[in-house]
Amino acid sequence: MMNRNILRKAALAIILPSLTFISMGLCAQSNSDIPRLANGQPDLQGVWDFRTITPFQRPVSLGDKAVLTAEEAIAFEEEERVRRDRDNFTDTSTTGDYNEFWYDRGQEILGDRRTSLVVSPSNGRIPELTPAATSKRQVRREAAALAYGIETRPLAERCIMGFNSGPPMIPSAYNNNVQLVQTENSVVIHNEMVHNVRVVRLNAAEHREIPRKWEGDSIGHWDGDTLIVETKYFLRDTAFGNSSENMQLLEKFWMINTDTLGYEFTIEDDTTWTEPWTVMFPMVRNSEPMYEYACHEGNYAMAGILGGWRRLEQIAEQESGN
Repeated sequence: MMNRNILRKAALAIILPSLTFISMGLCAQSNSDIPRLANGQPDLQGVWDFRTITPFQRPVSLGDKAVLTAEEAIAFEEEERVRRDRDNFTDTSTTGDYNEFWYDRGQEILGDRRTSLVVSPSNGRIPELTPAATSKRQVRREAAALAYGIETRPLAERCIMGFNSGPPMIPSAYNNNVQLVQTENSVVIHNEMVHNVRVVRLNAAEHREIPRKWEGDSIGHWDGDTLIVETKYFLRDTAFGNSSENMQLLEKFWMINTDTLGYEFTIEDDTTWTEPWTVMFPMVRNSEPMYEYACHEGNYAMAGILGGWRRLEQIAEQESGN
């Protein structure tokens, strides 16, 4: 796998400016200063960086506190940097994961000092799962833990979908970059993580249910200067936690200014969550190119995981006398 952080450090690459969120409500306003294509549409093209350590959900300990003070934000950032630094971990009972050198999650929260990326519900947290979804999650966890075969492993682990690429996109540990390529009739959303590419058709009124795809079927339209993307008909549950094939995703993209892209998504899936929920955060223009994320090619752990389970099964059979 290609880790962008290594390349940044090795090449002494530029440091991106702090993510600064400018509140625009849930829809963009017309802005004459933003770049535009010849047809007048906002030019969303480029590589966009969406790393931040703002919590996805508001920590329960913060209760109804939606925004931190400037002093609280500084303290939170410092505490998070220490808490997440794998080099500080003292548990040596397992191999753990990467040390801090490999991570590129950013060092700062969003400029508006929000306590969560989730903006609706107002408590800043993902709604409760339905009883059916809770049962399904338990079954999925048990199947993955038993490692019956490759098909029971999580999609991200299999390098099919996942991590920050979704859909929808969410900040994560590294490779928090997406490239948008735009024509009059389509927009391509290319995530650096894993390799996801979605083609959004702007000249279609109806979704294609067949064939179903891992990333669903996306169609879009312009509402003023805001690109609206609707995605549905997923092949199955996606890599996005607890989602199902019934998930309907509504995304919005708009230019806050020349170098800042607003991004918002709303998820609706009444078979999974008790109510719809919305996330919003900005992306900052990245002057660096996209890098190949060779997930499949470097996925040697899959053979090790399954091989280890098969060996444990052989030992159990020998001990039982079968």
